[in-house]
Amino acid sequence: EAMMDDQNHNNWGAGDYGGHLLGPAAAPLGDRLLHGPAAGPAAGTELPAVPEANGVLRGCEPGKGGAGAIAAAININASTSKFLMNVITIEDYKSTYWPKLDSAIDQLLTQSPGDYIPISYEQIYSCVYKCVCQQHSEQMYSDLIKKITNHLERVSKELQASPPDLYIERFNVALGQYMGALQSIVPLFIYMNKFYIETKLNRDLKDDLIKLFTEHVAEKHIYNLMPLLLEAQSTPFQITPSTMANIVKGLYTLRPEWVQMAPALFSKFIPNILPPAVESELQEYAAQDQKLQRELMQNGFDR
Repeated sequence: EAMMDDQNHNNWGAGDYGGHLLGPAAAPLGDRLLHGPAAGPAAGTELPAVPEANGVLRGCEPGKGGAGAIAAAININASTSKFLMNVITIEDYKSTYWPKLDSAIDQLLTQSPGDYIPISYEQIYSCVYKCVCQQHSEQMYSDLIKKITNHLERVSKELQASPPDLYIERFNVALGQYMGALQSIVPLFIYMNKFYIETKLNRDLKDDLIKLFTEHVAEKHIYNLMPLLLEAQSTPFQITPSTMANIVKGLYTLRPEWVQMAPALFSKFIPNILPPAVESELQEYAAQDQKLQRELMQNGFDR
C-alpha cells in the first residue's frame, strides 16, 4: 500500500531519507515485533528518537532547533531539515491521524482468529511515530483509552444479555478476542509506550489495557461466571476442557486473588495453588480419583 501523503508530510518513509528518519518504522514488521524499534536502522545509524525528560522525542519538538540537530547527526541535506520542521497541528491530528488509528483499532478489536485485516501496519506504525514526535502522545493515549473503554462496555452489555447456556462460551470468546487484539495494538503503539507512558506516566501500555478488561468486563461478570464454571466442573464435558482452561487461566492473569473464590477449580489449571499433599489425606485423594473414574465411565470412556 502507498504510504501516507498529506498536507504536512509527503510520502514519509518513501525515500532513502525517509527510511533513516523513520528508523524502525522502515524495518519489516516481523523484525520490529520481535526485536522492538531498534531493529530498523542499519548498524551505527543514530536514531532521532531520543527521549526527553518530559516524555517527547529530542529533536522533534518545534521551535527548539531540533531539526537542525538531527540533520547534523545523521548527515541529511537542507531540504530534509526543512521537511522536519513541518508541524502536525491538533486539528491535523484530529482530522487526519486519529481517524486512521481509530479505524485500525476497530478492526483489530473485532477480528476473529484467522481473519485477514485489510490495514497497513506500516502506515499505522508510522502514523503513531509522527504523532509522538509532534507531541501528541497525551492526546493519542487519551483517545486510545477512551476508544477501548467504549468497546469493552459494549462487550459487557452483550454478555449481560447472554443466556446461561451460552454465557461461558461467549465470555471465553470475548476474553480471547481482546487478548489477541492486544498482541497487535501494543506493538503498533510502541513509540507512545516508550516515550510517553513509560517515561512520563511510569506505566506500561499492555498492563493498562489488561486492566481495562478487568475493570469493565471481568469484574462485572465474575460473580455470575464463577457459579456457572463450578457447575460445569461438576458436570463433566458440559463445556470443552480447552474453554475451561482458557477462562480459568485468563481470570488468574487478570486478578490472581480470584483464586480464593474456587481454589479447587483453579488448581486444576494453575500449578501450586493448593497446599502440598499430606499423607493423612491420601484416602481422600483416592476417593476423588475413584469418583472421577466413575464419571468418565458414565460418559462412555473405558476404564
